[in-house]
Amino acid sequence: MSSNNIDSINEFSVQNLLSGSDTYVVPMYQRNYAWGEAEINQLIQDVVDYEQKGNEQYYIGTLVVFKRKNGSFEVIDGQQRFTTLSLMAIYLKNLTYDDSLLDMDWYEKVNIDFESRPKSSDTFTALTQRKALHHLNGESYNESIIKGYTLIEKCLGKLTDISLDEFTDYLFDQVQIMRVEVPEDTDLNHYFEVMNNRGEQLEKHEVLKAKMMSVLNDIEDDDEKQSSINALQKVWEACANMERYIQYGFTPAERHQLFGENDWGHLTIEDFDELIGCLDLDDEEYDSGALSLEQIINKPLTKEKTTKNDSNETPDRFNSVINFSNFLLHVLRVLTEEDVALDDKQLIGQFEEHLFDNDEPIEEVKLFVFGLLKCKFLFDQYVIKREYNQGKDAWSLKRLKYYSKDSQSYKNSYDANEGGFEGVNRQILMLLSAFHVSTPTLVYKHWLNAALNFLYMEDEIDAQTYLQFLSKLAKRFIFDRFLSIEEGKSYFEMIYETKDSDYPKNKKIKHIDSEKLLFGEIENNFVFNYLDYLLWIENRNEEKIVKEFEFTFRSSVEHFYPQHPMEGHSTLGADI
Repeated sequence: MSSNNIDSINEFSVQNLLSGSDTYVVPMYQRNYAWGEAEINQLIQDVVDYEQKGNEQYYIGTLVVFKRKNGSFEVIDGQQRFTTLSLMAIYLKNLTYDDSLLDMDWYEKVNIDFESRPKSSDTFTALTQRKALHHLNGESYNESIIKGYTLIEKCLGKLTDISLDEFTDYLFDQVQIMRVEVPEDTDLNHYFEVMNNRGEQLEKHEVLKAKMMSVLNDIEDDDEKQSSINALQKVWEACANMERYIQYGFTPAERHQLFGENDWGHLTIEDFDELIGCLDLDDEEYDSGALSLEQIINKPLTKEKTTKNDSNETPDRFNSVINFSNFLLHVLRVLTEEDVALDDKQLIGQFEEHLFDNDEPIEEVKLFVFGLLKCKFLFDQYVIKREYNQGKDAWSLKRLKYYSKDSQSYKNSYDANEGGFEGVNRQILMLLSAFHVSTPTLVYKHWLNAALNFLYMEDEIDAQTYLQFLSKLAKRFIFDRFLSIEEGKSYFEMIYETKDSDYPKNKKIKHIDSEKLLFGEIENNFVFNYLDYLLWIENRNEEKIVKEFEFTFRSSVEHFYPQHPMEGHSTLGADI
């Protein structure tokens, strides 16, 4: 394998990918075109959704290629999506011959070909020549490709939310695809076997990691380059498993260096340079100064070296409230204090805008790596997880405690009331879980971003101070957005631009818009969950059933109050 990290990572609009001078070949070892109605519908719906959200760009995936000696690109991964986009362009181009308003003048020829599959190539040729579909049903043509074209015609013909010309403009101008070129001496047979065994495309966060490595690979000093890439690699792998506490992503010696000798309970470093000084340099893996793309794909989540000291870690014990790709966006927003979109479909574009497009990208990447480490440590210590232990599951708020080289365990983050329902640890856990079940999706978890931002800025994270912050955040969400008399504030404004730490201290029930409590007008179930939290705080010491109450996921208002109450309970009025 070449010592080069990646020969080329380029971002293309769909139009630039399909209209450029480059040609692409689907090799004979690739499977036949296989996308059906589900995949094509999903692709089209994703484009529609992002066009309507007003997002400037939408990252659609990766195209992994190998440049042949004749200059053409052999498609290693992503051919199903690329083929579908080509079929879509042909269909939309064909519509323009019937006096359509669509702008497809740029699409002059097909730039995809199929090695040793003449039926596939001939089918594309026939479609571009606008031959009637009922003439393409013989053995000379590829039925799967014809079916794909027919499904595109069907799906686009049913567009209702946007016009076809709006869809076309957004698809070809704003939808982005990442082309990743592997080194010229790559063993393609092994490489394709690896990709095929994965059964999926490169994760967006893997592409992002590769781009960061490419940035650090521009460091002129070889020692600094090597140690910086080593730090990125180790921190990334330690953080990528959101279900595992970050300490277990490092060697035992590194844990003592980073998180306190015989402690593991606090972060001992303050910047990237100190981080480098705490890490062992794996010369065997990093002697080139960077990982190859094959290594990134072959081992996207490298397992840490297993030692007997890890015996207390149960791999499936905890379930995170967020995945790694979305967590990266939270870290980016906390570090930049800019309005980063908290949606992993925009992961690459957001990092391009807020991190890579900078006068000093090397320093920005270093700052991000340290920030990622710190945020994951804080997340593990102070944000709830779902814990599965001894046949039961419940919300937990725990930190990792070191006792000896053979003994580590998880303890409450703030008090010793292990497994109990009292104390400040339980109060914080309850309020965090109220936030979470109100917004159970992985994207746009604004409460989590607010919590991370608070934790990141605090020198000492006192339990009462943290609880007070979360309580004020809850009131801001209620009074300034969900039930606001005026136009609701944005989450970014409430989290990053509200300077008064006591706000909204004097807000009362008279400051809400009661119309927003009517069925069909309720923006977020947190309105009810926060009320439940307040009732729990007031009554938790009176009855066991109240004390042991736990927030769960509800998908509708009816789950808060049934349409058909039990005998003895009144029915809500029609005006409520």
